[in-house]
Amino acid sequence: MIVGIEGEVLSREPTYLHIATGGLIYEVQVSLNCSAAIKDKRVRLHITQIIREDAHLLFGFMDFSEKRMFDTLLKINGVGPKVALAVCSTFTPETFARIISSKDVDMLKRVPGIGPKAASRIFVELADFIVESERERGEGNENMDEAFMALESLGFKKEAIKKALSGETGDTATLVKRALKKLQRF
Repeated sequence: MIVGIEGEVLSREPTYLHIATGGLIYEVQVSLNCSAAIKDKRVRLHITQIIREDAHLLFGFMDFSEKRMFDTLLKINGVGPKVALAVCSTFTPETFARIISSKDVDMLKRVPGIGPKAASRIFVELADFIVESERERGEGNENMDEAFMALESLGFKKEAIKKALSGETGDTATLVKRALKKLQRF
């Protein structure tokens, strides 16, 4: 599975990039926010890879919070990559978290592909969606994010995961092992 890509931007459109790396050129779908944030020829992106019967798709994000928002939206029944990317293009993760917490249906319906029914489904499933800013997380805290997502994918509740990971340091595997030991006690 591809989780990141670093290379030179050969071609750039508002919603996708062609990135040359290691002798290969990849097409990476990006949000409008991500596209606007890319200033240099050389880029490093977090990747979500989606493999379908007829396509292998790469979605790139400069900000890990945006990737997490995209991945969380994909878990909702009826929300595909096109709509999830439209949400990422319309809102920053912080703005999206505020919209979810305030249940602002009108703001969410501004996203192409989201109507009242999809908006209410998103509100129900993402009631506890929280985004930590880069300042709150600190630099180099990707291991903590990856451990959080791994534990979340195993079905643990967000509050329990936060409690289990608080005060821990180390690489992703170490964080997951320590958190699992704590979660067994809860």
